[in-house]
Formats: sequence, C-alpha cells, structure tokens
Amino acid sequence: MCGIVGYTGPRQAYPVILKGLKRLEYRGYDSAGVALLHEGKIDVYKKKGKVAGLEEMLVGKNLDANMGIGHTRWATHGEPNDRNAHPHSSSNGKLAMIHNGIIENYAQLKNELIKNGYTFTSDTDTEVLLNFIEYIQTNNDCGLEEALRIALKRVTGAYCILLMEQDNPDTIIAARKGSPLVIGIGKGEHFLASDASPIIEYTKEVVYVNDYELAIVKPDELILKNLGNEKVTPYITKLDMQLAAIEKGGYDHFMLKEIFEQPSTIHDCLRGRLDAQAGTITMSGVQEHIEQLKNANRIMIIACGTSWHAGLVAEYVIEELCRIPVEVEYASEFRYRNPIVNKGDVIIAISQSGETADTLVALDRAKENGAFIFGVVNAVGSSIARISHAGAYTHAGPEIGVASTKAFTGQLAVLMMMALKIANEKKTITAEYYQKLLLELNDVPEKVDAILKNAAEIKTIAEKYKDATDFLFLGRGYNFPIALEGALKLKEISYIHAEGYPAAEMKHGPIALVDENLPVVFVATKDSYHEKIVSNMQEIKARKGKIISIITEGDTISPTLSNDCFSIPPADELIAPLLSVIPLQLLSYYTGIAKGIDVDKPRNLAKSVTVE
Repeated sequence: MCGIVGYTGPRQAYPVILKGLKRLEYRGYDSAGVALLHEGKIDVYKKKGKVAGLEEMLVGKNLDANMGIGHTRWATHGEPNDRNAHPHSSSNGKLAMIHNGIIENYAQLKNELIKNGYTFTSDTDTEVLLNFIEYIQTNNDCGLEEALRIALKRVTGAYCILLMEQDNPDTIIAARKGSPLVIGIGKGEHFLASDASPIIEYTKEVVYVNDYELAIVKPDELILKNLGNEKVTPYITKLDMQLAAIEKGGYDHFMLKEIFEQPSTIHDCLRGRLDAQAGTITMSGVQEHIEQLKNANRIMIIACGTSWHAGLVAEYVIEELCRIPVEVEYASEFRYRNPIVNKGDVIIAISQSGETADTLVALDRAKENGAFIFGVVNAVGSSIARISHAGAYTHAGPEIGVASTKAFTGQLAVLMMMALKIANEKKTITAEYYQKLLLELNDVPEKVDAILKNAAEIKTIAEKYKDATDFLFLGRGYNFPIALEGALKLKEISYIHAEGYPAAEMKHGPIALVDENLPVVFVATKDSYHEKIVSNMQEIKARKGKIISIITEGDTISPTLSNDCFSIPPADELIAPLLSVIPLQLLSYYTGIAKGIDVDKPRNLAKSVTVE
C-alpha cells in the first residue's frame, strides 16, 4: 500500500530514490513521482503508471540534488492519473509532501481552506493536508515542524508523511500514525522508507518510527519527538536481511522464487525451535507466557486475507490438540462491532507485514479489554510485533510477491509449534502422538522440496484450464482452509472467479454451478475424511464437472475419478496443510503466467493494506 522513499546526505538523491521505488513496487501502485531540491527550489516530477515510465520521462533532465523524496501511489482519493500522483506541492510552491494513508476528515479541512482562498489541483486528501500545514505555518508564523504538529492534532485517519521545505535545504520532516516508517542511519546520511528493502543496500542500522512520532532528519542528525514536542530516544535496530533476499535470483518472478524458497523458509522457521529427536519445542514467547496460554478461557485469532486462512487451520489444530475453544475473526469486522473480550482471553494476531491497519486497530481494542496479545508476524520491528505482549517471527524473509506464499507456510509452522507446545504442557496430547507430530513437522521441508521437483505437472494442468471462467475448490477438515486459500490465490493471480467451500457444503448450493465447463479442485489427501470426499468427487463426476485432485501418494481411488491429479507425500492430517497448499500456489502461478498476467503485481492489489 503506497511506497515512500526519502534521502538526505552527500549522494545524488535521485538514483537512491529511484532504486528505492523499484524495490517498493511489490507493495502495489498506480503512479509514481519524485521531488528533488535543486538549485534552491523544489522540482516535482510525477506520472501515472510504472516507475519505469517515470524514469523514462526524466531522461535528460538535470536531477542534481542531495535531498529528495519519492512515492508510489495506490489510489484512495481520486482516480489514478498524473495530477493525483504524489508528491504534491503546496499552494506557495515552497513545500512538497508524500503520504501513505487516508485522512478521513479531509473534506472538512478542504472546506475550511476553500473559505480562506485556497484552490486545489488534485482530488487527493494529501494535497488538502499539505495546504492545511502551509496555512497553519503562514498564519501562525511558525516553523514547518510546529505547523505539522498542530495540523496532525486536527487530523483523523492514518498517515506516514515525508515533507520537504524549499527554505530548509537539507531537512526532511516525517511523521507516522498507522502507516509504517523506517529510517536508515548511514555515515553523514539518512534514508527513509516504508520498509527496509530500499535501505539494506546502504546500511544495516535502522530506527522504526512509532505512531504519533515526528522525525527531523538531516544528513548528520536524527531527532525524534512526540506530538507534545518532547524528544524521544531513537532505538537503533540491526537489520537481519540480505540484499539477495529482495532480488529475483534467476527466477522469472518473485512469486515463483518465494514458492521455491519454502523448503528453506520452513526449515528456518523450525530451526532452533524444533528438536524432534529430543522431543522439544523452544519458543521463548510461548514459554515465558505458558500459564496464560494454556489456561486461556478461549483464543481469538485476528487476521485478514491469507493470514485469516492460516488462522482457520490453527483453529482446527489448537482445538484438537489443546482443547481450548478458538474463534477466528476478520480483523476488519472485529474492529467495528462490539466483541466480547475479557481478561483471560488470548488474542493471536497474524500478519505477514505486521502493519495491517484493521488488525492493528482490532488489537488496540482487545488490549484495552485486558486480553493477552500474541503476534505472529514476518516483518521484524513491525507495529504488530511492538504492540503485542509476546510473539513469534516466522523467519520467512522478505516476501516481495503481492500474493503471500512462503509467509503462509511460515505462519502455519509457527502456529503448529505453538499448539504442540501448549498441548504438551497441558497434557492434552499423548507422548506418542506428540513425538510423531514433531517428527512429521521436522520432515516438512524435505517433503515440500519433493513436491516442487514435480512442478511441471502443475504447469501442464494450469495451461489446460487457463481459459475457464470459474473454479470451485473443495476440502474437508484441516484441508478446508487450504481450499479457501487455493481459491483466493487463483483469484488474485489469474483473475478467474473462484470459490472455496467445505466439500460437504457442495450440495447446499454450489453443486448448481457444476457442468462440463467447471473445473473443481479437490484437496483430497488421505485423512479421516477421505471416504467422504471421494463421495463428493463421484457426485461432481456424475454431473460432468472437470475434477482436479490433490491426493496422497499411493491413492488408487481418487485418480480413477479425476480428470487430472497431483500427488504429494503422505503426512498426518494435522501436518498435511503445509504440503497440500504448495500445488495450489503453483496452480495459481502457472495459470496467471499462461494468461499473460504480471503475477508479482496483480491489478488493484497491494501487498500490505495499511489503510481501511
């Protein structure tokens, strides 16, 4: 959701900003722009479309500048076009600003400014906020920092703001609430960005800015303040990220690279935590709060999108192993109703980015009611990681493809280890079954690798069905959420309408859609539901539906009912989702490729939804 980059220091700012914007393209955007302080004035260049289009437009221009800001916009207020692109200039031309977020009361502010003679050149809430800052600065005869502080006390909504001033030639002023901001610390230079990916090339030392903080950033100085104008001591974090992690490494797309990274990312998630031979799971965030976790009245899992599907799998696993009631909530719904949350409840928040706006607001509400918050996130130093009482990182590394793949399996691995550790402490699982599941979980990276070696089979299936207009995904038990995830991935990446259902619900409506043109994907691995799902396959076959099945190696029944099938290694039904999701990720990828879609940047989607 929007990407921001800023630089101040001795380097040429434009190349740093341009490369940073390219690093942030994965977040999703529809226009791009830069503002550079050049020969005592601010030059703004912006254009609808890709960063490459902006780069082409600027060929031959004098871009000599040691300070600048850049932006990739994902439209909220105003359609995607050149005039609504960021950066925006203030009415007097002395200020330039970029903004990630939404100003909810912009209309009220805009009316006030119009009454005071202001006119607007765009439809954005950002231009309104910028001119409001200029208005305060002019009428109160104050500096930009103070004007911003006053303005933000009037603002309702979410924001990450970077501001430049013509008369302040080496200073960027930044502020955040609800949208992420990280500042990289170099030698006599500073870098600002939405996340660490534009920064790691230059420095490993960063500061994560908190909500309601302002940053005054000069080449050789970083000052953090709160909205009360009190200084805040910056906490410097070392980045545990390599440049190679955000490059394609020979793959055609980030999504494919990230699918194929899963044997190593799942291994990294388990490493240092799971010792199958010793029969132990070491998770400090769980162990230090084990009494709260194992004695929870109930567990509520809050998430959005793919992370919500991980939560659904966790619901099955935790209730089965730990005998604790679990509810899985969409964060976007949870935040607006009046949920019953009591002291003694545990909230597990799942988010790849750790910045999902709805999830953050939901956590604030739950925390106010005395719930214990446990975060499962991928991004170190993210807002959810900081707001949680405890948590666990998935260690999946940067996920650049918009559609989540390796982060999902990392979430499943963490949640399964949590459930096993709590169940072992509660003695709600036998020692024999506990040991069996540890060994099976330990074998997952090797089994995923075996699945990926046969990816060409999925490519063939994808090319066969790429022209379908609809898909149905069906699964039972632990594989029902995987059916939902498979349908979501296909929608995101191929733009084919797809629905996921519990297989038993097929006869309660979806079966009316079945004809000879409808591909139906069954997640039909060997488990306690297998006979039932075979019956569902027979019902689809009788109605001439096209059956694609994900089956367990050695299954001799399902292939006789299927038009196409793909086998995965055997696993306990509780562990099977970590395997059965892989061919569905590949199916969506290869279908999108067959349709000529940019699978890393599917239309209308953003990687991290930091606004409502």
